[in-house]
Amino acid sequence: MSPCFTVHRSLCRAPPAIGLLYLSLLLSSFLIAHAQVLQSCTEATNCGPGLYCGNCPALGKTQPICTRGQAIIPNSFINGLPFNKYTWLVTHNSFSIVDAPPLPGVQRLTFYNQEDTVTNQLRNGVRGLMLDMYDFEGDIWLCHSFRGQCYNFTAFQPAINTLKEVEAFLSENPTEIVTIIIEDYVHTPKGLINLFINAGLDKYWFPVSKMPKKGEDWPTVTEMVQENHRLVVFTSIASKEAEEGVAYQWKYMLENEAGDPGVKPGSCPSRKESKPLNSKSASLFLMNYFPTYPVETEACKEHSTPLAQMVGTCYKAAGNVMPNFLAVNFYMRSDGGGVFDAMDRMNGQACGCSTVTACQAGAPFGSCSNVTIPNLSPVTNTAGSTSPLSNTAGSFSGSVQFSKSASKIQSPNSSVLFLFFSIGKILIILWIQ
Repeated sequence: MSPCFTVHRSLCRAPPAIGLLYLSLLLSSFLIAHAQVLQSCTEATNCGPGLYCGNCPALGKTQPICTRGQAIIPNSFINGLPFNKYTWLVTHNSFSIVDAPPLPGVQRLTFYNQEDTVTNQLRNGVRGLMLDMYDFEGDIWLCHSFRGQCYNFTAFQPAINTLKEVEAFLSENPTEIVTIIIEDYVHTPKGLINLFINAGLDKYWFPVSKMPKKGEDWPTVTEMVQENHRLVVFTSIASKEAEEGVAYQWKYMLENEAGDPGVKPGSCPSRKESKPLNSKSASLFLMNYFPTYPVETEACKEHSTPLAQMVGTCYKAAGNVMPNFLAVNFYMRSDGGGVFDAMDRMNGQACGCSTVTACQAGAPFGSCSNVTIPNLSPVTNTAGSTSPLSNTAGSFSGSVQFSKSASKIQSPNSSVLFLFFSIGKILIILWIQ
């Protein structure tokens, strides 16, 4: 009698044909579960780590494929550069999350910009959060409102809740750096700095005194981590720099126009509060890339070719300087690589390569390893769904956690799977006969 493994003991009692079928399905499930970007899928578990199963009907692509769901942290490939020599992924209105519970008895009436929690955004490689803060109900709240006033139908939650998520992430990840950009409507004296202290974030605070004032390079990411200056915070109110030690955004950062002007093809105008994009007096450049009115189902279209083209437009408008921050809505929506692929290409410029994964630590500028950049033309798929598929490990609005190895996965293609299924079918027929 042949040995029987405990896990598959029931297989030992099955007829040979059934056993072969079981093994065939088991192996095929393993192969499908490691499908790579742009390969066919019918559910999230088909895709490898760091990927989820989705589609893009806005581009006429209704067949589901595996799409990227996690950013590559650039200094994991090329370390030791100044903070302003990298591009970091930013979520616009990070707190304005679809399906976030409203206040008791109040129907929320506002726009939404993201689909998963701030904790999950950070775990997926987001390194910048845009937060709107207001005085509300005797506290400081995150609110997607208007005219500088927060209402119960535009409020989300007390800001300290989200800041505690940031504190937990920084505590668990001692080499990561997070930037918070505040649209500031807080008028409580010392309200902002006390909020960060109460959230336990003061220990990570990057001091204003160390920020470059005339467009010089920032400290290196290595130095920032060594000194534990891993939280960079900006406010939109100038007086708070002197009063509370919170950096005034427009002194250190250039920014293009937000909303529809920021996605108009061939144009990248500077925001009215910002200095011209080609100014050399500020060393950080934030590129806004999201429409005035966010639509979830359109985001996958926005994050395809138009995003790549707009990066090039803004790069030229800034005097051939790559944006340091890329701010988007619904960051996980794409037709394949999306914002993650754009980020890889943007960060590749720091080492003179077409993608950051080709950068080689310690190598001269332009010394690139052989890395294949995926062709973003989806494979033909006859499975299908006519709407975006959520990840069963955590839907668009759930707690999705992805492996950092996503970009390195090597998986069988559809022809290999077809061959495997064919062989399995023949073997089963032979056993039956």
